[in-house]
Amino acid sequence: MSGIPPYATMPQRVWYYTFRVICGLIFAFLITPILVVMPLSFNAQDFFTFTPEMLRLDPEGYSLKHYRDMLGDDGNPWTGLWIGCALGVAWAAFGIYRRGSVSLMSLLPVVVLSLFGLIIGKLTGATGDWMVALRNSLLIAPVATVLSVGFGTLAAIGLSQPHVPFRRAIMAIMISPMIVPLIISAAGMYFFYSRIGLQGEYLGVVLAHAALGIPFVIITVTATLVGFDRSLTRAAANMGADPVTTFFRVQMPLILPGVISGGLFAFITSFDEVVVVIFVGSAKQQTLPWQMFTGLREQISPTILAVATVLVGISICLLATVEFLRRRSERLRGMSPS
Repeated sequence: MSGIPPYATMPQRVWYYTFRVICGLIFAFLITPILVVMPLSFNAQDFFTFTPEMLRLDPEGYSLKHYRDMLGDDGNPWTGLWIGCALGVAWAAFGIYRRGSVSLMSLLPVVVLSLFGLIIGKLTGATGDWMVALRNSLLIAPVATVLSVGFGTLAAIGLSQPHVPFRRAIMAIMISPMIVPLIISAAGMYFFYSRIGLQGEYLGVVLAHAALGIPFVIITVTATLVGFDRSLTRAAANMGADPVTTFFRVQMPLILPGVISGGLFAFITSFDEVVVVIFVGSAKQQTLPWQMFTGLREQISPTILAVATVLVGISICLLATVEFLRRRSERLRGMSPS
């Protein structure tokens, strides 16, 4: 009976449990397709169904063949691993030298850079369809994210100023890519980029994805600025700090969680986007979602399940990071004087 007040009536108690059952059913409806895809990616056969061996939990019914098909046999992963490990050790040693102490967090650069080097080494020289598509996604998404974060943060800070005229109208225009159907935005970008020579170019795809990611950055940064204390910037100005120094030393550390959260949403949007890249890009810019769409339409392969599982894992890690930053932002705003 925890969570229910002792004076609750019978209808209130019934609604208490009914509400949680409804929420559980909705959660199961949303999460079940993901939970089905993950075990199917380890199927030893080229089927999209659970084989009798898998249902019996027979080890022979499970295999990593689809992940091997996704990764291919080309690339230089071990070279990248050694380079990343060396850079990580150097970074960790420099951090230990500065702090004068050793902790588990000191080894984090070694792990991160080793994994990063392993991925880069695998993608370098890869010729398989899936690895080429992943390489294109990792080339386009980070650049589009940087542009989205830069323009979106500046727009949010400008629109948060009370003296800016027509703020609401400008905000509505800036976040319109989230409201307008994606197919309409893609068609408009196609005709516009065709006229200026960006259709079928990496720059065109990057700019299109940046336009889709800017609204997420504006919304998250604007939400962070709601609790920002303006007296801090005025105090910095009174102490002689110029606007640039005030922004990077005072304002940026407090809104950084919102900026990073918006950047993560922009990265996810660019990494998972398929409609715009089909219109704006060409075969040279075929991204991972586009390759999955092509695989489903032309040649159905269980390798798609392995790729989907990897994308789900990446999304879970990014969303967990966003939640961590959200809680950190709330703590920072709680520490800021009101």
